[in-house]
Amino acid sequence: MERIVCVLIGYVFGLFQTAYFYGKAHGIDIRQYGSGNSGTTNALRVLGTKAGLIVLLGDCLKTIAAVVITRLIFGAAHQDTIYLLCLYAGAGAILGHNFPFYMNFRGGKGIAATAGLILSFHPYFIVMGVVVFFGIFFTTHYVSLGSLLVYAGFLIEIIVCGEMGVFGAMTQTERIEMYVLAVFLTVMAYWKHRQNIVRLLHGEERKTYLTKKNKLDVEKKEEKEPEEK
Repeated sequence: MERIVCVLIGYVFGLFQTAYFYGKAHGIDIRQYGSGNSGTTNALRVLGTKAGLIVLLGDCLKTIAAVVITRLIFGAAHQDTIYLLCLYAGAGAILGHNFPFYMNFRGGKGIAATAGLILSFHPYFIVMGVVVFFGIFFTTHYVSLGSLLVYAGFLIEIIVCGEMGVFGAMTQTERIEMYVLAVFLTVMAYWKHRQNIVRLLHGEERKTYLTKKNKLDVEKKEEKEPEEK
């Protein structure tokens, strides 16, 4: 029952589509431009660096809020499984971000929401996430590649930390449950990035920059990238 509650808590927070609302405040539907996703990278490309940073912050904070509330509600009574419950809350937030019911289940790809999970899950994960993502991004300028490698690192670190007892006195069954949930999130992220993976393999992936040259002219429909289904 606690797991279901945690997923629902996360899903409710994940429904706050920062990019969509920010775009509406500026007179556009972000899903009609760029990649068609309601996420940080598309907001950065379409509306500029400021918009990208605001969306990144908003999408991170909603997952952090879900994890913090989960800790406040269940931390005292479920000390042995609190990390597992927090992972469920994070998964719910990512699902809410990726598949918001009021937007016909058409949201983002969940990377900024995942960043919020990494930042709030355990201190060990913060260094890995920051180093891997920004190391790849500033080297290649491929957001998708950095995101995919962060997810791979997240999955590996979950398993390693679990086997080392970092998450406390969970049973083997509970640890396996945590690993399965982490695998699910990783597979979902790779599935959401399937077109990016194809473009990366063919050397056709678009690079992203934290400069004005990255911003798209939202008035020019012909510059819209092929929408990802």
